[in-house]
Amino acid sequence: MNRNHSYSGQTILFVTGRLAQHALRSELKSLALELAFEFEIAVMPITVAALMTPEWIARKLEVPAHVDLVIVPGYCDSGLSALENTLPCPVQAGPRDLRKLSHFFGLSYQQPEQYGEADIEIIAEINHAPRIPLSEIIATGKQLVADGADIVDVGCDPGTTWDGVQDCVKALTDEGIRVSIDSMNPTEIMAAVNGGAELVLSVNASNRHAALDWGVPVVVIPDEPANSQGLEESVEWLAQNNIPLRIDPILEPIGCGFADSLQRYWSTRQRFPDAEMMMGIGNLTELTDSDSAGINMLLLGFCQELSIYSVLTTQVIPWASTSVRECAIARQLVHYAVNQGVPPKHIDQRLITLRDEETTAFGAVELETLAAELKDSNYRLFAERGQIHIVSTQLHLANRDPFKLFEELLNETAKENTADNLDATHSFYLGFEMAKALTALTLDKQYTQDESLDWGYLTQQETNHRLSHEKPNRYIFANILCCRTPACLVVLSN
Repeated sequence: MNRNHSYSGQTILFVTGRLAQHALRSELKSLALELAFEFEIAVMPITVAALMTPEWIARKLEVPAHVDLVIVPGYCDSGLSALENTLPCPVQAGPRDLRKLSHFFGLSYQQPEQYGEADIEIIAEINHAPRIPLSEIIATGKQLVADGADIVDVGCDPGTTWDGVQDCVKALTDEGIRVSIDSMNPTEIMAAVNGGAELVLSVNASNRHAALDWGVPVVVIPDEPANSQGLEESVEWLAQNNIPLRIDPILEPIGCGFADSLQRYWSTRQRFPDAEMMMGIGNLTELTDSDSAGINMLLLGFCQELSIYSVLTTQVIPWASTSVRECAIARQLVHYAVNQGVPPKHIDQRLITLRDEETTAFGAVELETLAAELKDSNYRLFAERGQIHIVSTQLHLANRDPFKLFEELLNETAKENTADNLDATHSFYLGFEMAKALTALTLDKQYTQDESLDWGYLTQQETNHRLSHEKPNRYIFANILCCRTPACLVVLSN
């Protein structure tokens, strides 16, 4: 939806199926009043709204002359040209779930128009590069850049000199990848610079003299990280010799001086207000038993406020294996928050992965009403109030345990002589959906049948299984735009 679009004064025709019409009308009454538009509902000759296609709607729908806009079910969001070329007015695909209509019309918070800028550079390290085949290094470098890294850092092994470092760096730069070298060994660093490395990590009193020959910026670190010993002296020496630098006072893990290290970043910024700075945030994400997204977000917020415009991250430990992608999102969020002077809330929800920003429920009365009104034996699944619910015609079962719930369903089908409604394909499907429903209950996430759970930037969209015309009486897993039945399993026949 275009959030700048005004619906005031328009007459909007909403297209839906028979099962959703009453819920849709109820939802639209308050929305139309608040947004000052008139609405009409076109109930198509189909029970399930999600089974419509734009081509099918184009053949069936008649649009009155006074209608200004047509809104079709959300699952028609692709292939709208079939309608745009046929209808006498504009057409839009609405949300897939009627509970999201207020979002669709812009009544909830919307991402700001100017959102998306960032000025923190992400340096992503490939650890222990000398131990990795060159082909794997190149593939990893390309992936890091695709995930949002600006520079790929080639991490060397302390105590040794890697003969292949120049070839490695050159192979990466030949792929158009910007490269830094992570080493304290002047010989190794010189070879990397000859191969095209544009930044050196790291320099202190032990190797700063060699920086005169490199001709690239360096990251300067303390001789003793715990007390910043030697840091200021190295900064002054490099500056006097016109060597571009970034200062990294070194972030310490929790329990090893974390708070003091944050204070050193602050005091360094006070001492050198115009100097470029860098923070190695991997020291916290890799060494903390916690998912990395929140840690990365917090540290980038700290960096943004102190004008620390480079971060070095790694992706070694499994819980930090998507740190680059997290930082790529976080840097946009903190840039907006700091520059606008607002908290980073209700702006970008992609880092909300474990739980959802909000959940909605139908309630016991609504589900009982649905069971009473349904005319078919297909199963609708819901997850709310701590239980998984199965609803069908004159049937409403609920239990938190999917195994017990399925056992109850088997007992009901045996009593009603409808066991043939649970063949292997159908049972597998219900088991898959109930597993998702239990996950949603466990993590307080929104469950909508036939849709993937929302894992923020990690979400993997599920395939919508539609009707195969070659096989009549086949089970169809259909997504449904319907307040009372957001999804269901539909049996169709010729």
